[in-house]
Amino acid sequence: MKLRIISLLFALLFLASCNKDKEILNTLNDYNLSMESKGYHFGDALELPKEVTENAESISISFGDKETSNLIVDPAFFTLGDNPVTFNIKKKGGEILNQDATINVFAKNPEAQLTYEIIKEYPHNPGSFTQGFQIEGNTVYESDGQLGESRIWKYNLGTTTPIAQTAQAADVFSEGCAIVGDKIYQLTWRNKKGFIYDKSTLKLLSEFPYPNVMGEGWGLTYDGKNLIASDGTKNIYFLDVSDPTKMVRYISVAGNTEAFDQLNELEYHQGFLYANVWHKPIILKINPANGEVVGKFDFTDIAKKYTDVDSENTLNGIAFKGENMLVTGKLWSTIYEVAIK
Repeated sequence: MKLRIISLLFALLFLASCNKDKEILNTLNDYNLSMESKGYHFGDALELPKEVTENAESISISFGDKETSNLIVDPAFFTLGDNPVTFNIKKKGGEILNQDATINVFAKNPEAQLTYEIIKEYPHNPGSFTQGFQIEGNTVYESDGQLGESRIWKYNLGTTTPIAQTAQAADVFSEGCAIVGDKIYQLTWRNKKGFIYDKSTLKLLSEFPYPNVMGEGWGLTYDGKNLIASDGTKNIYFLDVSDPTKMVRYISVAGNTEAFDQLNELEYHQGFLYANVWHKPIILKINPANGEVVGKFDFTDIAKKYTDVDSENTLNGIAFKGENMLVTGKLWSTIYEVAIK
């Protein structure tokens, strides 16, 4: 009889402990969910619920193979945008509880809502699935996608007649391109390699594998020092132009209240990055030092003419003609020159 009572007491204590653990984890989960849309900024403290802190001997946060017990949003561990993490709670009795979460980190300052005025329109080949878009002088360099239709080509602004072009193999889906001196660099979507062409003739000179950290190839530009690439995530990668297989650094992109991923065609102009966002009629102006979105253009009025026909006909082309911006998109019939107000 005495043994049965002791066993019952142990069972009740175990049940109470399990219920307490569940309560701690549920409280932490509710807190994390409540903070996902509000987000944090660098330097903010994670003010975890008392139900968690009062029952913990220690708390740490894991980021894959990294871990910290400092409950501060530290850029040494966190990036802008979404951060998948695991909370590790060591209870005062020694038990370890784990809770997965997503911590969103937003830019500290609100981005400017940038405006523009259309001042000129130029013809654009409506059959071009535009993935990369550059201009030098009056010459447009364009990378077109789609399997069996991919190419790099160039033409004079105001016409759609190729000056030179090079088609890709049927299994290649071309993506972003960038002018570097007398060469053109071009990414591919899932072929895990890029191409280098002679800028004058568009003759293929060589190929290169891009870094494994890039899952896919999307946008590409050049800042005078590094190639800058996107891969459809929130990340933008700076590659060594003399050896594009090497990543120099990367940034993650977010605004004041929103994280951005699916970053696509890129352009670098006067110290800032500009990026299309796939399936959105916006262009982001990004600080390349830290990934903060400092401004945003809304091109809905232009883009809807094309996306109302097919949602895949997205805004996807940015170039600068002096201080004015040229914009176009996939299967668009027009290139728009806009003056930024």
